[in-house]
Amino acid sequence: MWLLIAFIAIPLIEIALFIQIGGWLTLWPTLLIVVLTAIAGTILVRSQGARTLLAVRSSLSNLTDPTEPLAHGAMILFSGALLLTPGFLTDAFGFSLLIPAVRGAVFRYVKSKVKIQTFDMGGMQEPTRNPHGDRVIDGEFEDISEQPRGDQGPSGWTRH
Repeated sequence: MWLLIAFIAIPLIEIALFIQIGGWLTLWPTLLIVVLTAIAGTILVRSQGARTLLAVRSSLSNLTDPTEPLAHGAMILFSGALLLTPGFLTDAFGFSLLIPAVRGAVFRYVKSKVKIQTFDMGGMQEPTRNPHGDRVIDGEFEDISEQPRGDQGPSGWTRH
């Protein structure tokens, strides 16, 4: 229900803001602001996204929890989508998500609402040792020496 309200309310607020700001600044300065915020947002998203990607790589190579850098990357990606969407309200939300302190606050809020049951990095288990030593190989076999060949002749995989 909240999503439906957001999909209706946000475009209405954006239209109202365009009318108000366009009436105050006139058409061309309003359109220039929209284009400049999209360009500035793209530049900021690109630089912060690259920095966040390095943080994700660092946490993965150090085998630490990559949750926070991944969440920051998702919020930067979302802010880029908001900044490319024409409008003043979406630009305000987009630019606010580019502030690391705001992203940290959003991450802490979402983290307090989410409960993780288990977490496993995977691939870090010790190999199990065979109790019989290294001389035992498990396998299945079928004795084919006593099966009649019939009149089929050689299989083509053997030389006779």
